[in-house]
Amino acid sequence: MADKVKNLKWIIIGIVFLVVIILGAIASVYIDLIWFKSVQYVTVFWKILLTKGVVMLFFAAAFFILSFINLSFARRFAPEFQVEISQDEFEKPEIQLYKSLQNIQINKKFVLWFSLIIALFMGFSESSSWEKILIYFNRTSFGIADPIFNKDIGFYMFSLPFWEFVRNWLSFALSIIAVVVAAIYIIKRAVKYEYKKLIIETPVKVHLSLLIGFILILKSWQYWLSTFKILYSTRAVIFGAGYADTHATLFALRVLTVLALVCAALFFLTARKENWKLPALGLAVLVAVSILLGGIYPEIIQRAVVLPNEGTKERPYILNNIEATRVAYGLDKIEEKEFPVKEEISFEDIEKNEDTIRNIRLWDWRPIKQTLKQIQAIRLYYDFNSVDVDRYYFNGDYQQVMVSPRELDKDKIPEQARTWVNEVLTYTHGYGVVVNPVNKISGEGLPELLIKDIPPVSSVNLTITRPEIYYGEITKGYVIVKTKAKEFDYPKGDENVYSTYAGNGGIAVSSLWRRILFSIKYSNTQILLTTNFTPESRIMIYRNIQERVNKVAPFLGYDRDPYMVISKEGKLFWIQDAYTMSSSYPYSTPITGGYFNYIRNSVKVVIDAYNGTMDFYIVDQKDPVVKVYQNVFPQLFKNFDQMPEDLKEHIRYPKDLFQVQAELYSTYHMTDPDVFYNKEDYWNVPNEIYAENEIKMEPYYIVTKLPGHEREEFILMTPFTPSTKNNMIAWLAAKNDQPEYGNLIVYKFPKEKLIFGPMQIEARIDQDSEISQQLTLWGQKGSTVIRGNLLVIPVEESILYVEPLYLRAETGEIPELKRVIISNGSDVVIGNNLEDALGKLFARTFGEREIVITGEEKTLKDLIKEASGYYESAQEFAREGNWNKYGEELQKLEQTLKLLQEASERE
Repeated sequence: MADKVKNLKWIIIGIVFLVVIILGAIASVYIDLIWFKSVQYVTVFWKILLTKGVVMLFFAAAFFILSFINLSFARRFAPEFQVEISQDEFEKPEIQLYKSLQNIQINKKFVLWFSLIIALFMGFSESSSWEKILIYFNRTSFGIADPIFNKDIGFYMFSLPFWEFVRNWLSFALSIIAVVVAAIYIIKRAVKYEYKKLIIETPVKVHLSLLIGFILILKSWQYWLSTFKILYSTRAVIFGAGYADTHATLFALRVLTVLALVCAALFFLTARKENWKLPALGLAVLVAVSILLGGIYPEIIQRAVVLPNEGTKERPYILNNIEATRVAYGLDKIEEKEFPVKEEISFEDIEKNEDTIRNIRLWDWRPIKQTLKQIQAIRLYYDFNSVDVDRYYFNGDYQQVMVSPRELDKDKIPEQARTWVNEVLTYTHGYGVVVNPVNKISGEGLPELLIKDIPPVSSVNLTITRPEIYYGEITKGYVIVKTKAKEFDYPKGDENVYSTYAGNGGIAVSSLWRRILFSIKYSNTQILLTTNFTPESRIMIYRNIQERVNKVAPFLGYDRDPYMVISKEGKLFWIQDAYTMSSSYPYSTPITGGYFNYIRNSVKVVIDAYNGTMDFYIVDQKDPVVKVYQNVFPQLFKNFDQMPEDLKEHIRYPKDLFQVQAELYSTYHMTDPDVFYNKEDYWNVPNEIYAENEIKMEPYYIVTKLPGHEREEFILMTPFTPSTKNNMIAWLAAKNDQPEYGNLIVYKFPKEKLIFGPMQIEARIDQDSEISQQLTLWGQKGSTVIRGNLLVIPVEESILYVEPLYLRAETGEIPELKRVIISNGSDVVIGNNLEDALGKLFARTFGEREIVITGEEKTLKDLIKEASGYYESAQEFAREGNWNKYGEELQKLEQTLKLLQEASERE
């Protein structure tokens, strides 16, 4: 009785466990369905789900049919054979195992269930390949043929992966079936080795011969597909097929393709004959040829023919690699221009480029993020996760600024306040952004803020009307809005202001069924039991913007740095750059790590920070890969001209893509195969000093006027240096403004001129006595000096170098911008700010410029001297106690200072 109760207990536990798993699966699928519906992409959900289902059923059915037919034959042809075993041998473990295997009843029921169970596993495992299948059936052409087989690149990108997948599945399925069938025949003694002879019944031999023959046909197919895969070879000096691959490996694979078919034919032809010698001989030849012709022969050709004459033999293949890599990464679109640099930047260059100088970025994102956390976080639970560089028209001026969203980090809520109600119902969103010019300083080395505080206060012609951030970079977990519990909106003095969500984001969650399912999904009964819900309550899930977009379009790659944009209506939006990527572009060198060898920034995703809506805009209609995805999901993508104009003004060329292109262009700007082979003109992305460490220079956004252009524009740029030297040899720029967004230009410096590179300027800074003395003085006071990014800024036909210096006290965490270092290449000066540093750099020029003031020609130097004289006279009269004369001198000083101010404004 006790055993029955115990068994019943385990049965109940098993049933409950099974029900929980089933309910969990139902909850997950159903919640995803209603979520996709809420974001208007339910067609994407059904397309992916139904494709997975069809793929699973198709491959499960295919395996079931193959398995059932073959196992049925095995059951029919395997005799019921018993072996007489002595009493002494019967006790041995191996004999017990053999007896138990012999007693397995290979009946129809066994065949049916075995085939069904394995088929379900085989089908389920292949459902993850839905993307390859949809891509194949919606494939398009590239309009470019490979140089070896003259096939369109689309065959390698879309068709070859699909046919490899099909072949691999068939080969694996037949191999499993062949092993199981052979095991049944061996166990049932239909295949046995007696009297030094292999004995196989004729029907069994026919069956096994057919299976082996079909497997060999699939092997032949593999060799045929592998002929195209030589375009991904790594044997040669470059990625892709080299001399040995095209003259030896390709020949070997073609021979093996035919030889595998011959072996299959031998198995078919000798299926009813007793002798296995002929097909066995064929297999032996296939293996030998595979080793000798497929492995050893290409290596001999590589070592004996290619290596002694590598430059000559590999020349045409190097050219193939150069052309393919440049196309695959968009390097072929880079326009090359000469930059006829002058010796030094002049004061006239500064005058002509006022907008460039006014937008020089002095604030580095790392120290300013620490500063904002101290002066603008307002409360402990707010955080600034990112500081993004953008440009806006403020009060009519084209201005480069930094935009920093103030997000809510639940992990920073005090432990005693981290209840379910607080984390889910009350603390639901971040609030507002901070906007600062990239070069303005106020107070004690702090940034000047154009938009700040809570609620947002704006000093420019842009007001934030919807500051709440429900969807962001660090938002995680779910929240529920429109409940009886008020949402914390923002702090106001010692009190808090509360609000109720007024948007349409999230999913209605008032029904009991949905509450049950969400409780199961998030393993929290509070969702089911709380009394705070109203009929309008909505649950927001997948609130992290990168998780959110990846949920809708998992087939795209995403940039690591989404950034926030303020629309003209004052609403907050995230822009997430998305990529189409592949590792199947023939002859194209993979990026370090081998993740991909083809990339395009074809899609921009706009996410509403308040409602969570997502819009996927195609910005590169020429990309064949995005065309395929558009064919697969026509309701997902929108054309770029449908993006609101005020958001178009803020799209940026993504830094991640630019870094990849810069890294490859440092090698692949060499288009001559001989120069490429000898690495005669290899470039590097230079290093710089940040804080006290030498790091690789990152690309940076600046506002500047490109040579030959009439106005300043927002660009992303990086300099290059030669591989073994520190001087600058070129710089690469990506345009960000419409209508030339995405255009890439590389400006090359004359090779006969020495243009200082970043590390050479860093060395000159270290060698300057005034700067060195200042850094040493700060260090002795117990402060930490942070050397910011060194910016190389093209101005007219010259180069200006700018590096900010920050000071952080050991007792405080607020880095303050204290000095600015600038250089024209020959001179290095340090000033309290950019204007001061420029004044020192061009002191001679400032002093010599003549300005007409009140009908009289005076120089700035004259005015400065005059002001100094009035000041000294005033001090002398003060010491004498002659306060009337003291006041007169101060009035004269005030008038002179006004003249100086007017003169500087006219300048």
